Amino acid sequence: MAITRYKINKWFKMIKGDSILHVNQGVGKLYKKGKIEGYYNDMTEKILKDKSTMDGELPKYPGEDGIKKIFPIGIFQYGLGAYDLYLETGKKEYLDKFKLCVDWTINNQDENGGWKTFEYETPNTPYSAMAQGEAISLLARAYILDNNNKYLELIKNGMNFLTKSIKDGGVAEYYNKYIYLKEFVDRPVVLNGWIFAIFGIYDYLLLFPNDKNIEEFYKNTITTLINELPRYDLEYWSKYDLNKRIASPFYHNLHIAQLNVLYALTDNKTFNIYENKFKKYSNNNYYKIKAFLTKAIQKIME
Repeated sequence: MAITRYKINKWFKMIKGDSILHVNQGVGKLYKKGKIEGYYNDMTEKILKDKSTMDGELPKYPGEDGIKKIFPIGIFQYGLGAYDLYLETGKKEYLDKFKLCVDWTINNQDENGGWKTFEYETPNTPYSAMAQGEAISLLARAYILDNNNKYLELIKNGMNFLTKSIKDGGVAEYYNKYIYLKEFVDRPVVLNGWIFAIFGIYDYLLLFPNDKNIEEFYKNTITTLINELPRYDLEYWSKYDLNKRIASPFYHNLHIAQLNVLYALTDNKTFNIYENKFKKYSNNNYYKIKAFLTKAIQKIME
């Protein structure tokens, strides 16, 4: 990948906290184990810090060419943040923003049950497990709000696609009983995207607790993630994916928050162990500088 002015600006905005795509996404304030309420990560800054979006408008984000476009993951996260703000404040303006994102999600699920997330960047591999999971979580909250069965069919279609093998055009990679959920189907497995997909499966099972096939799928991908977590640990920082890419400070903090939630939802101590390890790295100034310099070099060499 060639380095571009856009990529440099994007990374420095992320480092400074000026990127609307990379606002703080700590542990969700309103989520509850075993119940669909607030979302598992706090997406509210997606709304509170986005001054460019007018009422009645969907958020748009700059692509590789710098032109702002609709980005499905951005829509899903914006909607989840709006839902949390509505739960927190009861304000209709946030409910309207949530419904706007839900309507887009309904109208843009394709015949396969997927949402084409990267069709501008990689038109031959447009789908994303992360997008599928977040869309399911968004629609699950729409169902809880309206109790309209039309959402359930969309959620089932979305889950069917989430479990579909990459070999068959889907987003799940199968190795025997090991299941990897890929944010980018043509790249190494991204940790945060995998976990966002898992959150969607968790919400699905709260709506359909008797779906034994998806329950087994969920257990198998959780087991796979637990087995693979050591490969995301550099012993001084976390990795972004299963290649050599180190996480930026934003993604490292996101990993910590997601592992916190996974431990709360599953009671599996491995998630707590790695959450605490990654926290310790963040509190070590030498490790922070080493991670920053390593990430900067990787960006330059891409």
